[in-house]
Amino acid sequence: MFGGEPGGGFFDLPLLPDGPETDLDIAIIAAPAATPYASVGNYCAGAPDAIRSAFGWPGVLGHHDFDIDGYLLPQAIKAADLGNLEYSESDFAFNREQIKNQVEQVLAQNAVPLVLGGDDSVPIPVLQAYREHGPLTILQLDAHIDWRDDVAGESMGLSSNMRRASEMDWVENIIQVGARGIGSARPQDRQDALDWGVHFYPMREIVANGLHAVIDSIPAGANLYIALDIDVMDPAVVPAVIGPAPGGFDYWQMLEILQAAAARARIVGFNLVELMPGADIGGRGALVAARIVAMMLGLVARQKTA
Repeated sequence: MFGGEPGGGFFDLPLLPDGPETDLDIAIIAAPAATPYASVGNYCAGAPDAIRSAFGWPGVLGHHDFDIDGYLLPQAIKAADLGNLEYSESDFAFNREQIKNQVEQVLAQNAVPLVLGGDDSVPIPVLQAYREHGPLTILQLDAHIDWRDDVAGESMGLSSNMRRASEMDWVENIIQVGARGIGSARPQDRQDALDWGVHFYPMREIVANGLHAVIDSIPAGANLYIALDIDVMDPAVVPAVIGPAPGGFDYWQMLEILQAAAARARIVGFNLVELMPGADIGGRGALVAARIVAMMLGLVARQKTA
């Protein structure tokens, strides 16, 4: 069986809730919560299960996948779903420690973590786990730039993840793609990002000029972490987000940028966050999210066997 015996995890991967085995190549980590704001609550906690259930056919890894033109996982690759991390509704330091520890365990065995959030505070502890695995280039795909220093006194929340990433010595480059409309950023937040050295590619620029400049800005051969907030997608494609903004990516644009990034650099990690199951329409958002994660699974697997 491709990718191991089926076991009820994401895309019917083996489910290993007790933690990673020593010979995994790729691990799905589900982090339902890190540091949610009191004003909105833990609105994405059900996202990992929604993504899993969107495409749960038994034996699907043995089928032909037309989006990657072959098996999703080559025979030699061992991948597993580590299940949902335990989380607290009030002890956010506990949540962050759980996430950081499991990512560190996966990285210690030279496996690639694919993280299902949870809101967009999840990338902060994930990226903290890369301290010994840099330097990193971050490709952030998001409708918002997430450079607030704090929101209502909280500095580890969803609006601050790229600013916190910029403070990590092992983060060398940040490339932010897809910003549009109005988010929580103030003009000074954007200026702080520019002063740090962020390369910004707003969505309007992508529509006008395509993705070539984005891909060229990724250093060839870099250790690339892809931070995907699903609100980078157009609301007509993924309606299930708390901060929808018109004019985002469609599915094929997303596949194009992920495939081009994989051809340019070595993907060492990925997260998909901000799917809001309570706002989904007929499971459409969860299905798109599942397909995106599946494509990342296939792209990383092909890098592992190259």
